[in-house]
Amino acid sequence: MRRREFITLLGGAMGMIWPLAAYAQSPKIPKIGVLSGGRGDRTDASLTTLDAFIPALRELGYIEGQNIAFDRKFADGDANRLSVLAQELVERRVDAIVVLATPAARAARIATSAIPIVAIGMADPVDDELVSSLARPGGNVTGTTFLGPELVSKRLQLLKEIVPNLSRVVVLWHPQAYGERTMAGMLKEIDSAAESMGIKLRLVPAASPSDLDGAFATIARERAGGLIVFPSPMLFSQYARIATLAANNHLPAMYAAREAVAFGGLVSYGVNLPDLSRATAVYLDKILKGAKPSELPVQQPTKFELVINLKAAKALGLTISRDFLLIADEVIE
Repeated sequence: MRRREFITLLGGAMGMIWPLAAYAQSPKIPKIGVLSGGRGDRTDASLTTLDAFIPALRELGYIEGQNIAFDRKFADGDANRLSVLAQELVERRVDAIVVLATPAARAARIATSAIPIVAIGMADPVDDELVSSLARPGGNVTGTTFLGPELVSKRLQLLKEIVPNLSRVVVLWHPQAYGERTMAGMLKEIDSAAESMGIKLRLVPAASPSDLDGAFATIARERAGGLIVFPSPMLFSQYARIATLAANNHLPAMYAAREAVAFGGLVSYGVNLPDLSRATAVYLDKILKGAKPSELPVQQPTKFELVINLKAAKALGLTISRDFLLIADEVIE
């Protein structure tokens, strides 16, 4: 258990808050647009992903203000603003656009077919029509994927291992988080998994941060034994709030990323998003040196991590087995 290492890494990432103002631009250095649907403050879990990007570029020789500049745009949780912000970056003639997650990638792709787009953590870029194929993207978009639909059933299985006699589970989901085919794939996966495990599901939607209080009021009435939080950039940016709401409702919750566990959530299973961010930085370097996004394969993760918060488990009255702790990658006490 690398508990101390995890806490140290998280603290360092959260401390690197990205300034909203861009540096004075020089025509001789590349100007990179950065587009995120999040808020860019300490309560936004997605900030840890972006925070890993600059140090990774620094290791490749890029120093902000010296040989690279950034124009940062945050949608503050409003997905409708992404298209406006993407168009602003195009009008400012940035040399490339770094986007966080699928919605930002889609907005940037609609805004331009010429400027290279490097995406951190797409769900299913093929089904979401961002690339022609993972091996040969074929357009101006490339980057990394976190394999959204593929891990849904595994999360339900792990939650069942933690919660004794789990028979009813609520799924908190954002229906328009990704494209229609990607969302349909997630629903199919969890329906199939629930049926095989004898678990009854209730889907509760949240289309925006303002819907969360109402969603949890509905969830409380369901009297379910557990909660699955579907992958969604909007929900991801609200992990701190969701973890608190789940705890207040005495509800064991499974998340798609470790940031929720750091905010007090019970358990997560998924890819390390800061690692994806560092891998994406390598792609930006390649593009700035002349590579074409169309010829850079979308990178897929090969490792997934299980993170659990024992303090949260104790508050919920759960006893985590030794076998489960042995397979966990990180344990927070």
